[in-house]
Amino acid sequence: MRKSGSLCFKITAKSFGQRHSDLQYQKNSGQATVQQTCKIIIWDECTMAHKKALEALNRTLQNLRGKDTTMGEALLLLAGDFRQTLPVIERGIAADELNACLKSSYLWRHVKKFTLSTNMRVRLHGDEASREFSNQLLQIGEGRFMNTPGNYSETFPDNFCRLATSAADIVNSVFHDIEVNFKNQEWLRERAILAPRNDQATNLNIAIQNKLPGAVKTSKSIDTVVDEDQAVNYPIEFLNSLEPSGMPSHQLHLKRGSPIMMMRN
Repeated sequence: MRKSGSLCFKITAKSFGQRHSDLQYQKNSGQATVQQTCKIIIWDECTMAHKKALEALNRTLQNLRGKDTTMGEALLLLAGDFRQTLPVIERGIAADELNACLKSSYLWRHVKKFTLSTNMRVRLHGDEASREFSNQLLQIGEGRFMNTPGNYSETFPDNFCRLATSAADIVNSVFHDIEVNFKNQEWLRERAILAPRNDQATNLNIAIQNKLPGAVKTSKSIDTVVDEDQAVNYPIEFLNSLEPSGMPSHQLHLKRGSPIMMMRN
């Protein structure tokens, strides 16, 4: 976007990616022209990105701008909170995530840090309950909230959260009377359940959908190989059992009126 005669280029952690091939632009391409002429690059949610992505951006800008200085003398604004999600390393341990963090990059010494201290949502609405909850989240992120390590159920105050005893308890608490309100968009818009694993999300979806009236319709994904000679190496049963990250299961069970979310990468 253009503002006050300067060019601003905004990227996010998801759109940027972590592969070096994402940065191999032709110097005469449109995206290369933007990065050659922009004055500032804003990288939102940068804490989830791999340090190699930042280093790849540095080399790319140096190459496109023909300058050996950091980021090719472009101003890079990194926005994020390290108390939130760090880079996810598949089959890695905590040490691998820390090693992949931006703070482990040789470029981090060039970063000048600024801290935002005012919660604008709380300030504008003046909600004391939101203010207290915000302070509790900051204490958790800074490791100052747990007084008794390992005994988490006793350290959370009553006004912070309610511990559920089972998945059915969570479903009944969040989506109570869904068999009546499943067509109410305003009611559905205010409710969601977050799950750390795909199988847990699938089980919760099935439990919630079982409460809806009507028959279940099952849709299956394509389970054939392009090369028929590979059919012996990749049997249908094997293809149907695969659940890669970011992809739905082989069988999709839906009822009429089931709320779904369509996502485009």
